[in-house]
Amino acid sequence: MKIVTLCKEGGCCPVVRITDDGVEIGEKDNICALKKDEWEVLKKKILDGEL
Repeated sequence: MKIVTLCKEGGCCPVVRITDDGVEIGEKDNICALKKDEWEVLKKKILDGEL
C-alpha cells in the first residue's frame, strides 16, 4: 500500500491510498473509492490535461 498526503502541513488533510485492489481518496468520513480501472481512467485524464 502506498499513501500520499495532499497537503503541506497537519490538520484536515486528504490522502490517496493506493492498494492492489484500487484507490481511496479523501479524509475521515469523506472517501471516494475507485476500482483499479477507474483509477487508471482518472489518472490518464489528469495526465492528458483534461482535468
